[in-house]
Amino acid sequence: MTGWVYKSTGSYYTVKTDTGALYDCRIKGKFRIQGIKSTNPIAVGDRVDFDLDQSTDETIGQIHTIHDRKNYIIRKSVNLSKQVHIIAANVDVVFLLITINNPTTTTSFIDRFLVTAEAYGIEAVLVFNKIDTYDEAALEEQLFLQYVYSQIGYRCLRVSALEVKGLEELKALMRDKVCMFSGHSGVGKSTLVNALEPGLDLRTASISDSHQQGQHTTTFAEMFDLSFGTKIIDTPGIRGFGVVDMAPEEVGDYFPEFFALKESCKFNNCLHKEEPHCAVKKALDADAIAWSRYRSYLQILAGDDEQYRGDQYAEERKSL
Repeated sequence: MTGWVYKSTGSYYTVKTDTGALYDCRIKGKFRIQGIKSTNPIAVGDRVDFDLDQSTDETIGQIHTIHDRKNYIIRKSVNLSKQVHIIAANVDVVFLLITINNPTTTTSFIDRFLVTAEAYGIEAVLVFNKIDTYDEAALEEQLFLQYVYSQIGYRCLRVSALEVKGLEELKALMRDKVCMFSGHSGVGKSTLVNALEPGLDLRTASISDSHQQGQHTTTFAEMFDLSFGTKIIDTPGIRGFGVVDMAPEEVGDYFPEFFALKESCKFNNCLHKEEPHCAVKKALDADAIAWSRYRSYLQILAGDDEQYRGDQYAEERKSL
């Protein structure tokens, strides 16, 4: 039998066949010894083949084949530095939910996520959520970030699930696609999915007052069929986003504004650091490239996974 993985708990997988039947499945042991470094060899969104084991009272499927993925989005595993975690597979578009405060989403987090989406060929849209809660200062920050990323070429949306703002535009981008919602805990992923499809009634929680961080309401990644022809993958909140397996010379290729200037650098292997006649550094000095983006680039280049919660755009905003 063949189906799509709709839910992953780490040990069990819910697989939905093309006829709509749902089966609880496990992985055959061989997947554990095939040299797969991921903490989860199978991810939500995977297309898999499985057999039913009906030798017991409970019917359990045994997954034996993973179909080739068209793409996937991946990050370093939180607790196992040498392993990675596949967040979702076979995604048409990923929506990164961003909040200016309550909780804060930093540019370093945004940039790391976007670099990974670029590297794996997934369209990314930035969704600035909770716009109904912003005071004047927060609104100014949101509009500044929107300007920075829209200038690069990323589509940016402004939405409010509570006030039903921007939802029709969001729906239009989601229609007939496999979509993924991602972001920190507390940015409103589940609340937004509920606003798009009220019948789902996903569990939500408030922000911690003491740390201004979200509480994990989505424990495992799970895919849902929405009424307007969309599949949505709701994912657990992410605190940090470690970039995986990128050679120094290719990192700049996943910053679109850097890649556009690459041919104008004197050296074809320019890392945009100390090299002479670097088009990226020249654009940076002319304020044609955001300093926050360049700092994110240097952090990724240095493998600096400890500092990517830093507020990189704060100083840049002070200078304006």
